[in-house]
Amino acid sequence: MADNLTPDPNQPSSAGRKPTPTDEPGWERAALERIALAAISEQRAARRWKIFFRFVFIVIVLLVVWGVFDFSGEKVATTGRHTALVSLDGEIAADTNANADDVDSALESAFDDAGTAGVILSCNSPGGSPVQAGIINRDIRRLRAKYPSIPLYVVVGDMCASGGYYAAAAADKIYVDKASIVGSIGVLMDGFGFTGLMDKLGVERRLHTSGENKGFFDPFSPETPKMDAHAQEMLDQIHQQFIDAVREGRGKRLHETPDIFSGLFWTGQQSVDLGLADGFGDTDYVARDIIKAPDIVDYTVKESITDRVARKFGAAVGSAAVHAMVLGGKMSLR
Repeated sequence: MADNLTPDPNQPSSAGRKPTPTDEPGWERAALERIALAAISEQRAARRWKIFFRFVFIVIVLLVVWGVFDFSGEKVATTGRHTALVSLDGEIAADTNANADDVDSALESAFDDAGTAGVILSCNSPGGSPVQAGIINRDIRRLRAKYPSIPLYVVVGDMCASGGYYAAAAADKIYVDKASIVGSIGVLMDGFGFTGLMDKLGVERRLHTSGENKGFFDPFSPETPKMDAHAQEMLDQIHQQFIDAVREGRGKRLHETPDIFSGLFWTGQQSVDLGLADGFGDTDYVARDIIKAPDIVDYTVKESITDRVARKFGAAVGSAAVHAMVLGGKMSLR
């Protein structure tokens, strides 16, 4: 009997063996619980991602609908007698909010409203494109002729200079603050020349053209007397167009001096003395005391998301095309 109790030397001793999970009581249940919890966690994570992507999809749909229907740019519905307000704010250019299409559209809506007693063009602009400014100037004159009983007044904020004043000169009257900056009746073309730097760096410019003058204003080529004369002729011509618009708009109110068309700018107080402006006042003053319609309705075109994206894309394409043709010169009324 004793021999049967002798341990087998080939079998490992239970005292020296490490316990395994299967040695614990109820290990099967614990394993099933862990598997179930892992499955539940995966389901929750999948549900969270599904909710997130649904939310993103809804946001995209709402943005598209907003852009298509253009809620921010719809016509203003008004009742009663009021003063119409249109803003000309910032640089005047095709790729900014102060572009001729939007400003003219807002002015057209303002004049066309039966309740409009007068229109205020609120100007706070340093200038910009002579083409865009000229279009706004001509459209103001067209609308004043079409609606002779509705006056249009420009109210200047911080600045109405260069292209901003080109547009404003067509108004019935211009009101300023004493500290406003007004004038800068001139044209400039700016750019850079890198020929000296290229010589120092030992860089050779290889430009091939199919026209004698196609390389005009290339910043990597030296400027010639012919180029300079041609540029000056264009600047003088556009400057004269600017001068003619100011003279036509201001008439006998303008007190011409040797410097008035030189590109200098003046304070609002000086501009009244020179006949560039007619008096002092802000938007509320003009609406209340001049137009006699204190209720102000804003007709300024508010850009939708799709318009903003399209404008930026068009501006990028247009800018690339312009720089491909004329890298060295940009003409502006600033």
